Amino acid sequence: MQDLPENLYKVESVVKLEQIAINQYAIAGYELMKRAGKAVYQVLESNYSHDNKILVLCGAGNNAGDGYVVAKLASENGFDVRLISLIDPLTLTNEASFAYQDWLDVGKISEPDLACIEQADIIVDALLGTGLTRDVSGNWAEWISAVNQSSSSVVAIDVPSGLIADTGSIAGVAIKANTTVCFIGLKQGMFTAQGKDLCGEVIFNDLDLHEQVYNEVAADARLLKAVDYSLLPKRSASSNKGNFGHVLIVAGNTGMPGAAILAARAALRTGAGLVTIITVAENLSAICSAVPEAMVKCCDAESISGVLTEKMIESITHIAIGMGLAQDDRSLSLLRYCIALNKPILLDADALNLIAQHRLRIDSPMVITPHPGEAARLLSDRTTFTSADVQRDRFCVIRQLHDMFAVSGACTVILKGSGTLIFDGKAVKVCSLGSAAMAAPGMGDVLSGIVIALMAQGIKIPDAAELAVCIHASAAEKKSGNRTRGLLASDIIDVLTEFVQ
Repeated sequence: MQDLPENLYKVESVVKLEQIAINQYAIAGYELMKRAGKAVYQVLESNYSHDNKILVLCGAGNNAGDGYVVAKLASENGFDVRLISLIDPLTLTNEASFAYQDWLDVGKISEPDLACIEQADIIVDALLGTGLTRDVSGNWAEWISAVNQSSSSVVAIDVPSGLIADTGSIAGVAIKANTTVCFIGLKQGMFTAQGKDLCGEVIFNDLDLHEQVYNEVAADARLLKAVDYSLLPKRSASSNKGNFGHVLIVAGNTGMPGAAILAARAALRTGAGLVTIITVAENLSAICSAVPEAMVKCCDAESISGVLTEKMIESITHIAIGMGLAQDDRSLSLLRYCIALNKPILLDADALNLIAQHRLRIDSPMVITPHPGEAARLLSDRTTFTSADVQRDRFCVIRQLHDMFAVSGACTVILKGSGTLIFDGKAVKVCSLGSAAMAAPGMGDVLSGIVIALMAQGIKIPDAAELAVCIHASAAEKKSGNRTRGLLASDIIDVLTEFVQ
């Protein structure tokens, strides 16, 4: 698999890069189109036999032009190629028109017949590209749906048609590709939300642009591809547990000891020096048996007075609260108490739900770790917001969440989900790691334990968030392998030590 670059871009940024290449480096637009078509053809040549029948589906604009170039190269090199256009190709302009005319030297436009889809071994998607501005409907939607129902291998040009490249959401209906060949700059939406499902294997080609071109336009986001061990400080041989923080985990209401257990075990496996858990008395036996290395305190009443000694309060360096907490008066009291301690804090699950309900202010440095549903509740103060709204533009949502919480203190947001996003007010980071098998209960509890443990060891909060997300996802990949089901959150804990060298 190709090692992808780290820089991610919005469509407008890629357009700027392309224009700089054309205007400042004298690369003709049609030359770039021919390079793009050649890049896609090389993927076909490398991965498929010449016995395979290729169907190229063309729409409008430069994406269609790329398709015509691919069709011409494939035909000239011995592939059986059929090309269908969903628009009148005579309406094409500029470079796309040139590509169409060149295709006519070796082939023709076939009549648009859906039956062609089932006859093809390989479908090249050159329908819509990155310029999509509205939902796909009508004839376009019909063809895309037919492609998705076929058994053909699909190679998408630049982005799968119907995928909104800036957000990773779907414009009504979208091509599900086996391979996506992306040009000039990786589009940020390819790696989060539905983008990860639709793109398949992503292959990048910079079209031989001069590296100076990329210095002219700032990236819009950064792709996290592996655990960055440079963020993990080495330990001295003379160190002791007191050097690595004292984490307070407030978690696990009645019937939910698992959340506290998972978070505490993850924190200890990731290197937290000391861990204290506050939970209900009912959970005491289960937690002590599962995590004998942790200290456990019980708080069944709304008042937390006397549960922690002054000496213990002084020794606590970091707090994680919310996992399996519930939203009752006791939980609200615990949350208010923890906020008042004014120590670096991680807020997850029901802590976020309580904040959404009561609009609590946090002045200490913080990490919030919402999934889309929790993010929606946090943003519903002025208007009704749903998890579907969050998924439509995760990049916008994470910035809104950061702005909401950073008013009172330094804030790092981890927006969980496929292609987890991390934002501390600087660059959005997108995690490309992980497995579909992570859609299981308790995964967020483990992540919270990892994050707070890394914070407690003195790692800067944004770095701790990035490192934790990558460690969590990498451990899941290792334990799940090629499986998409059956992974338990506790399975991840068992291999965490392999990723915290």
